[in-house]
Amino acid sequence: MTDKEGLAAWLRLTLTPGIGGETQRKLLAAFGLPEAIFAAGHPAVRAVVGGKADLLFDFDPTEIVDRSMDWAEQPGQHILTLADSSYPQALLEIPDPPSLLYVRGNPALLQKRGLAVVGSRNATPQGLQTAETFARALAGKGFSIISGLALGIDAAAHRGALAADGETIAVIGTGADRVYPARNKELAVAIAERGAIVSEFPLGTPAVAANFPRRNRIISGLSRGVLVVEAAPESGSLITARLAAEQGREVFAIPGSIHSPVARGCHKLIKQGAKLVETAQDILEEFGNHSEPCLRPELASVAEDNAILKALGHDPCALDDLLERTGLGADLLLGELLTLELDGLIATLPGNRYQRLG
Repeated sequence: MTDKEGLAAWLRLTLTPGIGGETQRKLLAAFGLPEAIFAAGHPAVRAVVGGKADLLFDFDPTEIVDRSMDWAEQPGQHILTLADSSYPQALLEIPDPPSLLYVRGNPALLQKRGLAVVGSRNATPQGLQTAETFARALAGKGFSIISGLALGIDAAAHRGALAADGETIAVIGTGADRVYPARNKELAVAIAERGAIVSEFPLGTPAVAANFPRRNRIISGLSRGVLVVEAAPESGSLITARLAAEQGREVFAIPGSIHSPVARGCHKLIKQGAKLVETAQDILEEFGNHSEPCLRPELASVAEDNAILKALGHDPCALDDLLERTGLGADLLLGELLTLELDGLIATLPGNRYQRLG
C-alpha cells in the first residue's frame, strides 16, 4: 500500500460521521492501521464496535478525502497521523490523542519545548500587555508559545512570541483552512509563516462552541505547562488548566486585583495549587533554568534612551512619583514597567516601588 493509500485510509476512518475518537482508538487497537480495519471487512468490524460498523462501511468519503489530500499537497500544509514519526510525542502521553492533525506551517515545531499562554477573550489592557511581555520573554528563552488564536490573551501571546522572533503554535477549533475570529486573519497568516496552526477538525469545519473545549486538551497536551494570565471563574481557560493538571503538566497563574472579575479565575487556580507567578523567571526556574536576567547588548541602548528609566533614576521610586515624573497614564506606565522588568532592567520592590538595575 502506498503512502497516499495509507493516508486515504486514515482520512476515511476519521472523516466518517459518528465515528469519534474513542471508536477510532478501539478499532486501531483491534486491527492496527486503518487499512487493516477496512480490509478486515464489515462483520469483523461489527464484532468490535457493533452498529457503528454500518456507518464506517456505508459512508462514501471519496470527495472529502480527495479534497483533504489535495490540501495536504500544497506547500506548507500537512496531515499527520498517529503512525507518523513526525506526530508530536507530547500528545502520545495524553489519554485521548487525536488520530489525525492538520497543520499549516512547520510541523517540526510540535516536537519542541512548548508553554501554553491562555486567558480571557475580554482581557484588560494590562492583561494584554502582561500576556505579550511574558510570551516575548519566554519565547526568547526557547519556548514555543502555544495558544488558541482567540481574541484577547491568546492573540496577545502569539504577538509576543512573534515580536521576539520566537516560535508560536495556534491550536484552533475550526478546520485548518478557516480563521476564527476573522479579525485575527493577519495574525494567522504570520503564525502559519513563522510557526504552525494546528487542528484536529476536518477541513471546512466552522466555529462550533463544542469544539473549543476539545481543542483545549491539545493546547495543554503539547505544552510542558500552562500559564493563565486573566480568567473569569467560568472561563474556558480554566478547562485548559484542569486538563493540563490531569495530563501531568505544570499550571501557572498570574494574580490580580481582588476587585477584578478577570482575576478571580487565576485566584481560584492558585487556591487549587497552581504556582503563583510574577515574572517570567518564576516559570523558567520551575523548568530548571536558573539564569538571572542579564542586560543583553540590544538592551544597552534601551537603558540609555528610555524615558521611564531616566525618570526612575537609580534610587527606589514610588509609582505615584513615577506617574508624576513621566506624565504617562497608569495603564501605559504599568505596561512599560512590566516590559522593563521582564527585560531585566528594573525590579519591583515592596510598597509599590521600582528600582533600576545595573
